[in-house]
Amino acid sequence: MKVLFDTRELYFLTQYAPLGRVLRQRGIECVFVAYHNRPSQLAAMEQAFAARALPVRWFATREEALAFYRAEAPDWIVFGNGYAHLAELAPTTRTAQLYHGIGTKTDVYAPTLMEMDVRFVEGPHYVQRLTALYPGARLAAVGYAKVDPFFYPESERPRLDLAALGLDPAKKTLLYAPTHMPSSFPNMADDFPAHFADYNVLVKPHSLSFFGSKKQSHRRLMELWSKAPNVHVARYDEFDPLPYMVAADLLISDESSVLFEFACLDRPIVWCDFLWIHWTRKGLFGWRLKKRLDRSIDRYRDLAAHAPRYADLRRIVEQELAAPERLRAARQRCVAALVGPTDGRVSERIADQLVAAASGQRTAQSSAAHR
Repeated sequence: MKVLFDTRELYFLTQYAPLGRVLRQRGIECVFVAYHNRPSQLAAMEQAFAARALPVRWFATREEALAFYRAEAPDWIVFGNGYAHLAELAPTTRTAQLYHGIGTKTDVYAPTLMEMDVRFVEGPHYVQRLTALYPGARLAAVGYAKVDPFFYPESERPRLDLAALGLDPAKKTLLYAPTHMPSSFPNMADDFPAHFADYNVLVKPHSLSFFGSKKQSHRRLMELWSKAPNVHVARYDEFDPLPYMVAADLLISDESSVLFEFACLDRPIVWCDFLWIHWTRKGLFGWRLKKRLDRSIDRYRDLAAHAPRYADLRRIVEQELAAPERLRAARQRCVAALVGPTDGRVSERIADQLVAAASGQRTAQSSAAHR
């Protein structure tokens, strides 16, 4: 059996890696297909794959990758987003959607994500929403594979060595992990590290914050903050947020799936409402932002304390650290609805279904050949 993972973006690996681990433990061949999306970051991407000892094939274009898929004719291709060439794949190849994130954005409901042989889905909220939008959809409710590593045996869980990063392990640690758009990043203060000088501050930018003219303000703050003695800013190749979450006592974020992932650790969260909105998504174009944000998630926004302004951030962080259990019930309710089961076995359930389907298909082909 062979499974290929279409890795359009490096951060797709946070969903793929736990499943790849399970499949490889079962002796199943796995290959990750990566693209030269941004030549300037190719070395960092290669380093990220090498650090995890993942077998990878590189392609300059999606057309080249499609030719590889057709030639290989694997049992399964796993996608983290939509794919325009499904009809051109080998007829014996099945396709699975393992979407790269959950959260506050409507792209999780895109029609292109529903065109594959199966879509693996997280908690009951998404099962209900997708079933209502796409009656008869081929869904498999399994949970959220990305958070499996939180529940691995203790020695195998993600970890971050604060001392090795030049930080003080005796201090409380804050994690600032914004999304790329709409983001609180440009509205953060230049002297954010100084305002929290008595804390370690981990900054985990979204991978897309490293590229494009619209993200220059993000990169300016990354460079500025990285000079502070109490701050570590993650590099592009340090794409996995899980080690940073495990090291943090509190999360500061905005419209990001990190909010719901961190809630699995049952630690306090501060949600920044002071978003910077690009002119193409406000005023006369405000409908674009409304279309992007998922209002059905609003009922779960109480999993976090909300900071309406940057000026409120210090006070709210201190309040939540002083009473970390205050919003525990809301966090648990959110995790149950959006993330689904947190037993560390999501990837096992996905692997079971991939193997069973591939075995069934081979049995059917063998029977047909003997008739």
